[in-house]
Amino acid sequence: MAIIQIVTIAIVASLLVLLVKEQKPTFAFLIVLLTSVIIFFFVIEYIGKVIELIRALSNKANIDNMYLETILQIIGISYVAEFGAHLTRDAGLESVAAKIELAGKLLIIVLAVPILTAVIETILNFLP
Repeated sequence: MAIIQIVTIAIVASLLVLLVKEQKPTFAFLIVLLTSVIIFFFVIEYIGKVIELIRALSNKANIDNMYLETILQIIGISYVAEFGAHLTRDAGLESVAAKIELAGKLLIIVLAVPILTAVIETILNFLP
């Protein structure tokens, strides 16, 4: 099971960070960064499978690909922004993490405008 491997890697990295943090905080952060990237590569395969499933379902439901791609981009932005914010918080840069989160939210709003426009137009078409 992948989760057992991921948890094992995280526990080993956590122990290494605890041992090294006092004397080499930079090296400890590099361990955190490397561990995060390794875990990300473990789950990227599963993310691809989920995206394939969502695309297959949207094709069966005749959903416009533009909407699906936009929603997948929004989901991707939210995960990447959260990942980056957590890493910068781990480095002690709370203000930079807040800026990453703000940028992610703004990019999501920009991407959501066409979908919001389509929803409003659909609602207006139902009104007499």
